[in-house]
Amino acid sequence: MERGNFVDYIRIFAKSGKGGAGSAHFMRTKYNPEAGPDGGDGGRGGHIILRGNSQLWTLLHLRWYKNVVAEDGGNGRDNNSTGRNGEDVIIEVPLGTQAFDEETGDLEAEILQDGEEVIWISGGQGGRGNNFFRSATNQAPDYAQPGMPSVEGWKVLELKILADVGLVGFPNAGKSTLLSTITAARPKIADYAFTTLTPNLGMVPYRNDRSFAIADLPGIIEGAHEGKGLGHRFLRHIERNSVLLFLIPADSADHRKDYDILVNELEQYNPELLDKQFLLAISKSDMLDDELKEAIAAELPADVPVVFISSVTQQGLSELKDMLWQALNSDVQPSRSRLIEEEEEQEDDEDFEEEAEH
Repeated sequence: MERGNFVDYIRIFAKSGKGGAGSAHFMRTKYNPEAGPDGGDGGRGGHIILRGNSQLWTLLHLRWYKNVVAEDGGNGRDNNSTGRNGEDVIIEVPLGTQAFDEETGDLEAEILQDGEEVIWISGGQGGRGNNFFRSATNQAPDYAQPGMPSVEGWKVLELKILADVGLVGFPNAGKSTLLSTITAARPKIADYAFTTLTPNLGMVPYRNDRSFAIADLPGIIEGAHEGKGLGHRFLRHIERNSVLLFLIPADSADHRKDYDILVNELEQYNPELLDKQFLLAISKSDMLDDELKEAIAAELPADVPVVFISSVTQQGLSELKDMLWQALNSDVQPSRSRLIEEEEEQEDDEDFEEEAEH
């Protein structure tokens, strides 16, 4: 996805360096014209290396870097001199970057830590010179190995935003407003759908100088798992979030239906997303009285913690931060998929008991 300065998908042609050839040279001196083999090994071809950089948050710097070619290794020389290794190419990428082969779709590398280096495409090994093959039974080998070939192909770099909490909701649900209120981030805010076209990150300050990262992600629409709206380009960023905060506005016509649609879109895209911790916030709650809040809470799922908030009046924001921090630091909450399994098992037990009674 490429919008303005945010780029999270890059297609490049990458080629590592080929190995240098070994030398089949024989030493010749003034007094010994057949002193024996002294051909050196060829140098290794240059690697293409991915390095994590926490100061980067987009692949924008690679937008015009379409051909990545590492240097070939040098050939071996006489006097047992090894050829020079080809210079490596180091590509700095933001944390959360995955590297794929375009043809096979195989995941080849993943960068999650600052300063982490992964050899993405290895350079060809240098060939052995004839001195390597010298032995008691073969004193004068007149052959050497060629260097190993380079590896090349079309590759894909894909960024998945790394954040502790991901905001999930329909367009214009108040996600950007919430982010701007509880963090120093300043996303674009307007009173129309799809104001947010790219993910926005912010750090939420918490008690005792602690903090956690939260991502405002473009809004989901029904059918997003099929590619509608921003589709897959948005949904893949959710896979990196430990906790998902669903945001549903207080003026929604059917809060439970909206929640079920959002959960279904996540499940259809990747069922493993149901294993994450879910929290639910009703935004724009300054327009609700206590009676309406009770009525809305009654229709929402009982197994998901709910908080009523208002970014305008600051209502419920401290409670929201407490809930998020507790969720991020707790491993005891059962996953959604397990809860669904338990409900199905309970229904099967009830059906069995009814059949037994009859």
